[in-house]
This record gives sequence, C-alpha cells and structure tokens, in this order.
Amino acid sequence: MSHNHHDTEKHHHDECCCEHHHEHEHEHEHEHHCNDHHHHEHHHDHQHEHHHDESPKRQIAIIVAAAVLLAVAFIIEKTCALPTWQLLLIYLIPYLIVGFETLKEAAEGIIHGEIFNEHFLMSIATIGALVIGFLPGAETEFPEAVFVMLFFQVGELFEGYAEGKSRESIAHLMDIRPDTATVLRDDKEQTVSPDQVSVGETIIVRPGEKVPLDSIIIDGQTTLNTVALTGESMPREVAVDDELISGCINISGAVKARVTKTFGESTVSKIINLVENAAEHKSRSESFISRFARIYTPIVVFAALALAVIPPLIYAISFENGFDFQLSVFNTQFPTWLYRALMFLVVSCPCALVISVPLSFFGGIGGASRKGILIKGANYMDVLAKVDTVVFDKTGTLTHGRFAVEAVHPERYDERHLLHLAAHVEHFSTHPIGAALRAAFPEESTDGCQVTDVKEIAGHGITATISLEPDASSSHSVAVGNTKMMESLGIKWHECELKGTIIHVAIDNEYAGHIVINDQIKEDSTIAISNLKSLGVNRTIMLTGDREEVAKNVAEKLHLDEYHAQLLPQDKVEWMKTIKQSGNQIAFVGDGINDAPVLALADVGIAMGGLGSDAAIEAADVVLMDDKPSKIALAIRLARRTLRIAQQNVIFAIGVKVAVLLLAAIGIATMWMAVFADVGVTVLAVLNAMRTIKAKE
Repeated sequence: MSHNHHDTEKHHHDECCCEHHHEHEHEHEHEHHCNDHHHHEHHHDHQHEHHHDESPKRQIAIIVAAAVLLAVAFIIEKTCALPTWQLLLIYLIPYLIVGFETLKEAAEGIIHGEIFNEHFLMSIATIGALVIGFLPGAETEFPEAVFVMLFFQVGELFEGYAEGKSRESIAHLMDIRPDTATVLRDDKEQTVSPDQVSVGETIIVRPGEKVPLDSIIIDGQTTLNTVALTGESMPREVAVDDELISGCINISGAVKARVTKTFGESTVSKIINLVENAAEHKSRSESFISRFARIYTPIVVFAALALAVIPPLIYAISFENGFDFQLSVFNTQFPTWLYRALMFLVVSCPCALVISVPLSFFGGIGGASRKGILIKGANYMDVLAKVDTVVFDKTGTLTHGRFAVEAVHPERYDERHLLHLAAHVEHFSTHPIGAALRAAFPEESTDGCQVTDVKEIAGHGITATISLEPDASSSHSVAVGNTKMMESLGIKWHECELKGTIIHVAIDNEYAGHIVINDQIKEDSTIAISNLKSLGVNRTIMLTGDREEVAKNVAEKLHLDEYHAQLLPQDKVEWMKTIKQSGNQIAFVGDGINDAPVLALADVGIAMGGLGSDAAIEAADVVLMDDKPSKIALAIRLARRTLRIAQQNVIFAIGVKVAVLLLAAIGIATMWMAVFADVGVTVLAVLNAMRTIKAKE
C-alpha cells in the first residue's frame, strides 16, 4: 500500500475521529485574536520568552527580594504615620520588582489585541488594589496588591518547574539523539554530524557510543542497550547481518555497519519528531478548556465591572423623590464594591485549568514514553481511556511471526535422527519452514554429511539423497513435504492430533514420521489478554490471514472472545467496519507493515514493535516500541489515570473558585482567600498534574 494512500486514509481517520480537535487546532494556529490560553495550549510559547526562559534562580531571587522589601514596607507603614501617596511609593518598589514581567505581558497582550489573559486580570486587580486607598472612606490595600503579584510569581515558578519536569521526561527521549558519527572515508576515520552521512557509507560504533544511524552490521558483534527506545532493560545481542537501530547504545564490542537510512529517515529522528509534535494534537478536555477560556475571560471582566458599579448605583438611587441619585451614598459604597470586584477578578482567573489540564496530558505522554509507549497526541489518550474492544492481528502481534519445531513424532528411527535428515534436506530452502527445521538441528551444517540430488517440487516439498558418512554406502533418499508429496510417492501417512503445520518425512520410500511446526505464541500474549479483561475490555477479537485450525488454536490458548481466519487485507477492512457498527471504542493492534488501512480505520491504531518498522511509526496513533502485547493494557491504564488527574483538577479548581466567588460577592471573602483561590489552586493543580509524569506499572 503506498504511503500517500495510507497517509490520506490516516488523515481522513484523524479528521473523522477528532473533527473538533482539529478545527480548534486550526483556530489556534490561524486566528490571532485568541487570548493567552492559546499560549498555554502551545506550551506557553509567548510566556516562554519571559517567565520560563528566565532561570528559576533569577525568578527565586526576584521573589525573595520582593518579599523582603514587602516586609520592610509593611514595618514602615506600621511604625511611621506617612501620608497615603508616600506609602504608595514605598510599596511600589516591591510591586514593580515582582510584577514587572506580568505588567509587560499584559501590555503586550493589549498591543497584540489579545487583551483577556491572566496577566491582564492580575494587572487590573493589583493596580485597582493600589489605587483603591485614594477613594474617600476606603482602606488602603497596598500589601494585598504586592502580595497578589508575589504569589502569582510563585505560581509561575511552580508551573515552570512542572513543565520543565514533564519536558525532561520527554527529553529523556532526546537523549537518544546521537551527536556525532564516526564514518570510514578513504580508509580514514572521520567524526561528522550524523546528517552528513549518506546511505551505503560505513560507520564504526564503539562501546559506550550511541548508534547514530539505522544500519546493518558488516563486521563484529556486540550487545545493545535499547532502554531509551523500548523501556526494556535486557540487552540485545547482535552480530553480522543484524540491524542496528539508531538511538540504541552499544555496550560491549566495536562494530562496523553499513548505513541503510539517512539521519532524517532514521528511527531516532522519527521518534523525536513524533514526541515533539505530540503537543499539537489536543485532547477534548484541552480544546474545551481553551474555548471555555476565550469566552469566559471577557465575561469575567465585564461581570467584575458590573459588580463594582451596579450595587453602589442601586444604593445611591433614592426612591422617595423619584429616581434621585445621591452621590455621597455612591462614594461611600463604591470602594467596598470595587474591592469585591477586584477579588472577583483575582479569583476568576482560569490559570489553574489552562495550565494544569494540558500539563496533565503532556506529563502523561512523557510518562508513557518512559515505558516504551509512544502516544502521538493527547486526543488519543481520550480514546485510549475509553477503549472497550481490542482487535488484534495475529502474526507478529500475538505470535512471534517465526516458525519453530513444536513436536517430533517418529515412526522409525528416533526423534533426533528424523530431525537430522529433515534438516539436511531443507539445507538450501529459503522457506520459513526450512529455517525452522535447520534451527531445531543446528549441527546439520557441521556434521560432514553429503547432500545430493536435491529436487524441490513446488507445492509439495523437497527430496534429496543424504550420505551420512563420507562413504556413500549409508546413503538414504529422503522426502520432506506435505500430504500431497506423500501421496505422489504412494506412501501411507497419517494425521497428527496436534494443530499446526505438519511436515511428513519419508526415508527410502517408507513413512518415517512427521514434525509439527508452529508460529510461536508470545509468552506475553496470555498476560496481555487477561490484563485487558481485568481493565473491563469486554471484547477481544483476532483477525488473521492464517488457516482456520491455526487461528482456532491460538484463540483457544489465549481465551479470545472471537476470531476470524483466512482473511485477505481487504477482508480485514470489511470486518473492521462491521465491528465498528457496534458503536464501541475500538483499538486495533497490528505490526503496522500490512495493517495500515485497518490501523487507520480504528478509533485508535496501536502498532507493535516500532523498532525499525517505519510503517508502524507512521500509520499508528500509539506505538509500542518493544513488541510486548501486555503494554496495551498499560497504555490504557496510563491514559485513564491521566484523564482522571485532569478531571480532578477541573473539579477542584472550579469548586474552590465558585465558593470564593460567592463569598466575595457577599463580602465575606478577603483578598488573601482570593489569592489562594487563584494561585494556591493553580499550584496544587500543577503538583497534581505532575503525578502523570510518574508512569506506574
């Protein structure tokens, strides 16, 4: 299937499954009149230039300096009877030190037409608190104004730290990015950047170095540490003709390897691009919150204005002499209601939601990547968390996709002798069955037996003459093949009670027994199915092109709910459409090479063994880097946990804010409570969101 075709299918699938995420992504990317929460969605692009690019040390220094100066100002206020304007000047020093960045952000927002952001809310509220003391009959609120700014900066510091942490958890993948490659040119070693090496060149990878490019070993053997890619700590043994995957670390021996892909096409680059772009696919919760913030913030600003002006107006209108407006009453009431309106502004700032929800998903994606699970975007987390039907491909997904001898049933001779002769006959065969027989009797290549008169009969099997010792006196004619082969030679054979591919063997025209060969079920598959059942996945289905009896055998061993065998790729697509009609959330798990159309049809496509499989990395929404089906249940569990943490943050933030808003409107709340309802809640929500970074097994 061509890349273009599957890409368009994939694109179409993404559009169908997440139409509104994509609409809102485009709104974010193409409209400039969104508010600051747009920045948060893009991981604070705008803010990064300011707050998060500042070193935490500098931020802490500013906070500490402002706190000390605030304390000094407070002592001066209590000990010296200064006029209000002089007090204002004293408090302005810590206010400007700690609030400069916020005021600057607010001003930039206004210039860019993005007025309603949290910096604007904070600036208005604090400037209002500084000015309120000049109104007749009002208390001064200088310390509160500075403290709101101070606490807001503490919140920013926490947010920067948390985002740094979740970036780090994704940056551990960036550690796989190789810095240099040692390439052989004109018999001389040169150290160059990996993107300057072309396909076909020879590179040398020494112990302790990262493999810079996908390549094939031409000399030497070693073990590889693949933990950064797969989360799997067991080293991998590799030798000549084995693949080297970029991003792995060479542990034991120096090897020479021929480069098979340029740096841009290498596994390592694809994975890094994937993870860097994961942030663009927003989850339903994230797009909802950014839309919510765009509408919510202006409403809050106008509601605060109304709260400041309407109640004092109502108090000031005397109904005795018609609508008689009494300015003195308005002047005495206005400061009280202005103060409540300022509190209302501080409390209603939606930063807790706007920061913590994307951060939860960002952390969740990072945490999963540490376990060798690449989730391509937060929207797939939404779907993963709700999956209740999992459809599997068989070969390479539930089974290893390689044949092995399962049983030997001799009629004459012993098991070893039967295997010995069969392996010799298959010596030149390129068929997987031949490879399985040779693997079961590895000594056949060194035991000095002579193989002559080899004839391969298409669709039947192979015959050959084998001399067991150098003298030809002990030679045998051996036929290895299926039932058609036995019948064509007129040899009586019999069925085997075991399921699998049965290879019959005749020696000197007499039936000698049979060998049972099967694709091996992964040890991990049984655990995978039982884990999925315990998570509440109520349907597990296998679609395979393999024969009915083989499929039935695998399905029974793994306790699958249903299976469909002997399917061509287009049949799999039809079955997938039928399964989708049940209206459930469906995950399809395949090895990604011939499964691209089916992967694209599922609500979430999961590719097994992303190591070295480009098609898998491109076609799927979730890539399991290490071939373990049990990681599917882990991915679902991590997605559910991430969603749960995001929901906790939403409920907690909205609950606290509503409570304090009500108290503020009736005059019970203080500015300190307002500060907690904004910055305190944000800090707690951010700390809660950071739990997603720790992916628990």
